[in-house]
Amino acid sequence: MTAPFVPTLDHLKKAYSVTSQATQITPLLESAALAKETGAARVFVKPESLQWAGSFKIRGAYWRLKQLSADEAARGVVAYSSGNFAQGLAAAGQALGIPVTIVMPVDAPAAKREATAGYGAKVVLTDHGDRAREEVAAERARQISNDEGLALLHPFDDPEIVAGQGGAGIEALDQLIAKGAEADILFCPVGGGGLIGGVSLAFHYLSPATEIIGVEPEGFNGMGSSLAHGAIETMPLGPKSICDGLMARKPGDAPFAAVKAAGVRGITVTDASARRAMKFAFERLKLVLEPSGAASLAALFDGGIDVSGKTVVVVASGGNVSLADFMKHIADA
Repeated sequence: MTAPFVPTLDHLKKAYSVTSQATQITPLLESAALAKETGAARVFVKPESLQWAGSFKIRGAYWRLKQLSADEAARGVVAYSSGNFAQGLAAAGQALGIPVTIVMPVDAPAAKREATAGYGAKVVLTDHGDRAREEVAAERARQISNDEGLALLHPFDDPEIVAGQGGAGIEALDQLIAKGAEADILFCPVGGGGLIGGVSLAFHYLSPATEIIGVEPEGFNGMGSSLAHGAIETMPLGPKSICDGLMARKPGDAPFAAVKAAGVRGITVTDASARRAMKFAFERLKLVLEPSGAASLAALFDGGIDVSGKTVVVVASGGNVSLADFMKHIADA
């Protein structure tokens, strides 16, 4: 099988020049409280939770839709997602006038299902039983693609998705320069790897001295394990995590190629750490983060990485969480 291509810096910049027309520039927030808590010299948080549709996902989705032929765009697309890619793709499709069908696991958060439909997408639910939910949803998406002639898009295993997500990294680097800072360490969450694929490449090309840490929930460290062993590995089925957006059992080929080229290493965080990070973000940073979006912040606190005297960037990937679930997680922290 041909190895997926790894987007170049020019490719990332070209994608960002397009996606930036349809996305917001999310801020890079410096937190003295985080620096004091961790012993870091400076800590910056990139809250992609403030992006359109509540996460970084619209960046890759918009760029991928722009690659469709006129015929493909007219017929529409189908993809599977537990929530954030669903919303990002639905929002991008609405902006571009492209019909979108999303297959979602029946146990995906209700707030994410409702938001996806709110952007005009057709939502199809799957019941996965004892099987891995992404496998069942992916099968249904392929069936719909074949039956209805829709272009089948993958939520993360696509070099163009990786390239589109790289805009978050380019943006953060521009903001660091404006603040007179250079990152020593970057923490970025990992599900299937689309976000860290693009962000790590941006830092690899433009800030090669930055150490890049991929953050996964315990039991779903497919990327970290794959990087450690030099080949893609699939994690066994186990207990769920509250970080529902990061529950991929293995990384995609395209993201794995990107993070391997960028020299990323992986660590894991517990659900308890994610809850504490959500609470800190709300109380001290005034940010509402979903558990997956708080994973990198959890790693800053509890990931075992020495940040003393370092300049740190934390990517907070999303904020799509219902009020009821948010309050429950905060209460349990």
